[in-house]
Amino acid sequence: MGQLLSSTDKRTNYCGELSAANVGERVCVMGWAQKQRDLGSLIFIDLRDRTGIVQLAFGDNTDRAIFDDAFSVRSEFVLCAKGIVRRRGEGAINKNIPTGEIEIEVDEFKILSAAQTPPFEIVENSKVNSELRLKHRYLDLRRPDMQKNIIARSKISKIARDYYADNGFIDIETPNLCKPTPEGARDYLVPSRVHKGSFYALPQSPQLYKQLLMVSGFDRYFQIARCFRDEDLRADRQPEFTQIDTEMSFVTADDVMKMHEGFLKYLFKEYFGRELEGDFLRMPYAEAMERFGSDKPDMRFGYELTNLSDLLASCEFKVFAGAIENGGSVRAINVKGGARFTRKEIDSLVDFVKSYRAKGLAWLKWNENGEISSSYAKFLTEAENEAIKAKMAAEPGDLILVVADKNSVVFDSLGALRCECAKRMGILDPMDFKFLWVTEFPLLEYSEEDGRFYAKHHPFTSPMDEDLQYIDSDPARVRAKAYDIVLNGTELGGGSVRIYDSAIQTKMFEVLGLSEEEAKEKFGYLLEAFKYGVPPHGGLAFGFDRLVTLLLGLEDIRDVIAFPKVQNASELMTRCPSEADPAALVELGIAVVPTEE
Repeated sequence: MGQLLSSTDKRTNYCGELSAANVGERVCVMGWAQKQRDLGSLIFIDLRDRTGIVQLAFGDNTDRAIFDDAFSVRSEFVLCAKGIVRRRGEGAINKNIPTGEIEIEVDEFKILSAAQTPPFEIVENSKVNSELRLKHRYLDLRRPDMQKNIIARSKISKIARDYYADNGFIDIETPNLCKPTPEGARDYLVPSRVHKGSFYALPQSPQLYKQLLMVSGFDRYFQIARCFRDEDLRADRQPEFTQIDTEMSFVTADDVMKMHEGFLKYLFKEYFGRELEGDFLRMPYAEAMERFGSDKPDMRFGYELTNLSDLLASCEFKVFAGAIENGGSVRAINVKGGARFTRKEIDSLVDFVKSYRAKGLAWLKWNENGEISSSYAKFLTEAENEAIKAKMAAEPGDLILVVADKNSVVFDSLGALRCECAKRMGILDPMDFKFLWVTEFPLLEYSEEDGRFYAKHHPFTSPMDEDLQYIDSDPARVRAKAYDIVLNGTELGGGSVRIYDSAIQTKMFEVLGLSEEEAKEKFGYLLEAFKYGVPPHGGLAFGFDRLVTLLLGLEDIRDVIAFPKVQNASELMTRCPSEADPAALVELGIAVVPTEE
C-alpha cells in the first residue's frame, strides 16, 4: 500500500527541467522509477516524468527509514522525493541526458504507489511487438518517444487553432449524432432509444453542417473535428480520426488553397523554426497521373512514367501490342542506379506489381560494365530496343521497368512501383518535405461493376464552369473545382469549391442516379436551405493524424494517437467492440441475428 500525498507535498519542478542552475535549491519531484541501482552504502534511483529523468541519491547522510524505502523501490514505482540539488562528482556526470550534471540528495521520500513488473521495459524505441504494447497502452504511453509524439500533437493542435483564429475563423462544434449519409464510406450507426427503429450516424465529416454554417452567414468556420468511417484500415487510417476542418464564404479555389498553404507555412515556422519559401507547386490531376501514375505523387525523387505506346503499337510482342490494341498502354520507369538490384530482387518487384492487378512486369537491366539482361528485349527488334533506351534516357547502371495493361492498372502499378523502388534504393528522406497541390480532379468516376457514376469527392463539389456543358453528354470529361494537398506521397487533406446553385445541385443528383424524391429524402434540408440565399463557398479538411505522423517522420498514425484501433477496428486494451447487454437491446428495440461465417 502506498503512502499518502499530503497537502505539503507540492511538486516544485519537473524532472527533466532541472539543471546546474538549480544547484543548492530545495526541490520536490514526482514520477516513476525508471531503475534503481543498489551500491551497498549508496542507492541511486532514476526518476522519470514526461519531461525526462533526474537522479535521486541516497547515502550515508540519508535517514535509515528513507534508505530502506529506497532499497525496496522497483521499476515503475510512483515516487515523491524532496531534497537539495547538487552537482555530481566529476566521474559521475552523464552526458547522455540533459540532467546529467546534477542529482538530488534526498531527505524526504514517499512511495506513492508500488508496481508489478511491467510486461515490457518502459524505454525509448521499444522493439516489443505492437500487439503487446497496445494491450497495455497505458504503459506504452509512458515511453519517452510516445510521450513526445502525443505532446507534439498537442502543440500542433494549438498552432492550428492560433492560425485559424488569427485569420478570422470561428470555432464551431457540429453534431456527432447526425443523419446517415449515402455515398462514400459506410456509416457507424447509433440506434435511437426514443425513436425505435431509427438510427443516427456518426459523422464521416461535418461536410453538410459546415455548408449550412456558410448559409447561416458565419463566413469562416473552423473545427478540430472527430470523424468516423467504417472502412478497412491501413497504416494511415483509423475508424475514428481527427480532421482540421474548415469552410470559407465568397472564395475561389485559389483563395482556399492560399489560406491553407499559409497554415502549413505558419506551422513549419512555429514548430520547426523553418521557413517554407515560395508557392507550393500545383499540378492538374491528369498531369499527375501521366507523369507519376498517382493523384498523390511523391515529389522527392524522379522515376517518372514514360509512355512507350507510340514505339510499340506495331511490335511483334503481343504482351505490349495487345495491351495497346485493347485501349491500354505500355509505360515504363527508369530506376537510376537500379541495376544493382539482383534477379531475386527484380522478381520480388514482379510480385509487387501483381498486387496492383498487373499481369506482370517486363524489365531491362543495364549493368555498369555495359552488359544488358532483359525479360523482353528478345521479343523486340534491335531498333525497338534502342528506341526504348533512348526514350527512357537509359545509361549503364539503370533498370527499366515496364507494365503493359489497361491504363488504370498501368497507373496504379507503376505509381506504386516507383515509390517502392525509391524506398529500396534508400533515397527517401522523411525530413525532406515536398508539398504539392493536385487540382482539377474528375468530378465523377464510373463504376463498371455498378454501371453508374459516383462522385469522385462528394456530391456537393462544383464542376469547373467551362466543363458544365458536358455534364449530360460526357460526364467523365467534367473536371471539378477540387484540390488535394499532398506531402511526400501522402494526401494530407482535400477540399473543393461547393455547388451553391440549386439547379446545378439538382443536376448533380440526377447524374448520380438519385431521383427527385430520393434527393429530397436524403438532402432535403440542404436544398431547402439553398432557397434562402447561399454564398459561394469552399473549404478543405486536413487529416490531422496523418499530418502529425508525417511531420514527426513516423510511418504509422497509431504512434500519434493515444488509444488507436488495430487492423480489424478493435481496441486491444479495452477489448471493444463487445456484446451489448441484452436488456439494453430490448430497450432499443434491436435483435441481434446470428449469421454464418
